Amino acid sequence: MQLLCPVSWPDYRLVDCGNQEKLEQFGPYIMIRPEPKALWGKSLSDEQWMSRAHLRFVQGAGFGKAGKEDSGTWEKLKQVPDRWIIGYRKLFRLRLGLTAFKHVGVFPEQAPNWDYINQRVQKIRENAPLSVPKVLNLFAYTGAASLAARAAGAQVVHLDAVRQVITWGRENMELSGMEGIRWILEDAFRFVKREVRRGNTYQGLILDPPAYGHGPGGERWKLDDCLYSLLQECAHILAGENAFMVLNLYSNGYSALLADTLARACFPANGNYTFGELYLKDDYGKRLPLSVFSRIDL
Repeated sequence: MQLLCPVSWPDYRLVDCGNQEKLEQFGPYIMIRPEPKALWGKSLSDEQWMSRAHLRFVQGAGFGKAGKEDSGTWEKLKQVPDRWIIGYRKLFRLRLGLTAFKHVGVFPEQAPNWDYINQRVQKIRENAPLSVPKVLNLFAYTGAASLAARAAGAQVVHLDAVRQVITWGRENMELSGMEGIRWILEDAFRFVKREVRRGNTYQGLILDPPAYGHGPGGERWKLDDCLYSLLQECAHILAGENAFMVLNLYSNGYSALLADTLARACFPANGNYTFGELYLKDDYGKRLPLSVFSRIDL
């Protein structure tokens, strides 16, 4: 099992974490956000956190209720713009912003997956220099993984069920000086089933599904009920060779071994399977696990 965290990323830093919170720096700004997985104590005092922070996310009254786990408001402790830009290596740029759900437009622990996607697309192109690899990014959010694939020369289909984050992703593409990503507002399951019927295949599949959600047509998504069936359908659209799949899972209770077992149950037996956890490491050496992944190389 692999344990991976971001390295050599000047625009992001986990300063400290503990007491179910994290102190993070995105570009020039430091913020305090809730983090249920940070069960240990802080290395710095509360006073030190507050003196350093520009922003703090305060959970709302709906916290803990279905669909409202992350809702709340931002408290500005110092002067901060509502939007700002960071970069990732020399691959792409991301516009960050304050949302009502504690998120700012990027999940930094995903950086090892971005590196993998970028490198894997490059390898596919080396193996088949006369073709352009097609990559499908499902539940694609604001598009960092899409940009990682596009930066390596892939033909990218970016799909999400929320119009606002697709618009955000398009803005990130333009900020990165790229073009040519295909943007689709649709339910992931519905789209994959249609691609199966059409006989379309992809050299890269990226899946980062939430625990719960709804498609633009009101389609219901529940990870426990739908993930296995979705992966079974995805197996029909992944190319049989010179291809890859990345599955990322955030939900509590989902282990890396579970993700690996799901992948092996649905995809070809001849693949090279790897799995593990993605984590962030703070300035004091504490490791904060945030998601699990499974990857397949064909």
